Amino acid sequence: MAQLVIGPLLRHVDAASATVWVETSEPCAVTVRAGDATVTERTFTVHGHHYAVLDVALPEVPPPGGVPYTVELDGAAVWPAPGGPATAIRPLTRLRRLLFGTCRTAVPHDEPHARTHGVDVLRAYGRRLMESGEPPDLLILLGDQVYADEPSPDMKEFIAGRRSGGPEEVVDFDEYAELYRRAWSDPAVRWLMASVPTLMMFDDHDIRDDWNTSAAWREEMAGVPWWRRRVVSGLGAYYLYQHLGNLTAGERASDPVFAALRAHTGLGENGGATGERGHGAAPGVEDGEGGGRTEFTGAPSGVDGGAVLDAFAERADADPGSTRWSYRRDIGSSRLIMLDSRCGRVLTPGARRIVNDAERAWLEEAATGGVDHLIVGSSLPVLLPPAIHHAESWNEAVCDGAWGRRAARWGERLRRFLDLEHWAAFRASFEHLARLLADVAGGRRGRAPATVLLLSGDVHYSYLASARPPRGGGRSRIHQVVCSPIRNPLSRTLRLANVAACVPGAGALGRLAALAARLPRPPIRWRLAAGPWFDNALATVDLTPDAATVTWRTDEAELGSVRLP
Repeated sequence: MAQLVIGPLLRHVDAASATVWVETSEPCAVTVRAGDATVTERTFTVHGHHYAVLDVALPEVPPPGGVPYTVELDGAAVWPAPGGPATAIRPLTRLRRLLFGTCRTAVPHDEPHARTHGVDVLRAYGRRLMESGEPPDLLILLGDQVYADEPSPDMKEFIAGRRSGGPEEVVDFDEYAELYRRAWSDPAVRWLMASVPTLMMFDDHDIRDDWNTSAAWREEMAGVPWWRRRVVSGLGAYYLYQHLGNLTAGERASDPVFAALRAHTGLGENGGATGERGHGAAPGVEDGEGGGRTEFTGAPSGVDGGAVLDAFAERADADPGSTRWSYRRDIGSSRLIMLDSRCGRVLTPGARRIVNDAERAWLEEAATGGVDHLIVGSSLPVLLPPAIHHAESWNEAVCDGAWGRRAARWGERLRRFLDLEHWAAFRASFEHLARLLADVAGGRRGRAPATVLLLSGDVHYSYLASARPPRGGGRSRIHQVVCSPIRNPLSRTLRLANVAACVPGAGALGRLAALAARLPRPPIRWRLAAGPWFDNALATVDLTPDAATVTWRTDEAELGSVRLP
């Protein structure tokens, strides 16, 4: 009898439909009932795992509190769990409150891990919401949803049980599937993600720390025996577990990869489930690299879509311009743009870009005024503390030869050791985005929004950065809201280093380094207006037509609240 492995996850929702994503234990028919609407889809199979993505129609006039929904597998009810709280879908017609955060490790919740990692704020929020409270309109998970390179102790045990030797990191698709299962299976987190529409974007730890830092980094990783399997499995898993749910029904319908995967039902000629996953070793990992080699076997052509997904993921890594992970959503009078700041990079020294030419053109078309709020999500902060911004820009110039070849080699080592690879370290992309947003804020790309908001994470502390009013008029300001981590605090040493970088006057020292590399001033100027806070936290953004209020909270207390603009 089929069971739910992960989910249901409530993903893309608009005024007319909602997307429900599930992973099941075996091939089956999945049925979602929401009010008077019923939709059934057969699962599709990838590397021996089984998935369904269903779009359910919503009524024009939903009942108060939303449309309750249930999930059945082969006709047997599996959600809500017996005696468990119900879940409902609320049509998303306007954006009044969004919740976001980044960087969440899925370590146990016992006392030893609470001391080292703190409280899981997402889990605590889900628990409170199950008891009482109005859910947010949208949950945004903006990077490092899983840590493939820093698995928890129980995840390491799982890895050791399937292969000997090799890295104590996730290597293949089976291990990624288990990583996601552990991250999203806590009852409170599961209920929260089944109840609130959720959008996602990757960051480096979803694949590996410092992913695509530089061309030299890619060259070094290409020589690691297990790396190709890792990046192919990681991008394929991201596509299935995160990216598909970001898409509208129409976008998915026009996606040839999704169409090809749906044709692989995991059923043989007689309708029976076929094929099994190898649990003794990592598929595609040779002796000495991961302890033996076990390929997926027993699945006739057309039964399992693993080869389809692997081919897509390999091309996405080798040719970043072939795939756009970024996406745009218009929700009522607000526009949300979610940017890929990892996979689509151009890493050629002297011509580095966070976004490639095709992505840049897409961004220019999407980033306009004429909305109440323009919200841009980037896993990496665009507006760093000024001292760090100038240091990263200086480092890029040194790596590109501003101080000669020997210094360039030294600069590359420093870039990777200190993680100097945010927007500031791709100065051409930073300046393009800064000018673009300044034009929106200044009313030069349509009616100026009330706010231009950047949402970011990655740095493991939270703060608000506010840019000076744009020249030439316009009623809006550019603000960046950083919320990180949900659960993965910095060490004391790194906290002190970042506090020092945030103190008044530190930016002037960074600017001296930038001047030494003959770098011009950034096209906008900004300051830290609130923070930094180093606690595990989630941020809420409350929107009205003419203002936004941002609040950072831990599991127990409010860290700060600021009304914008």
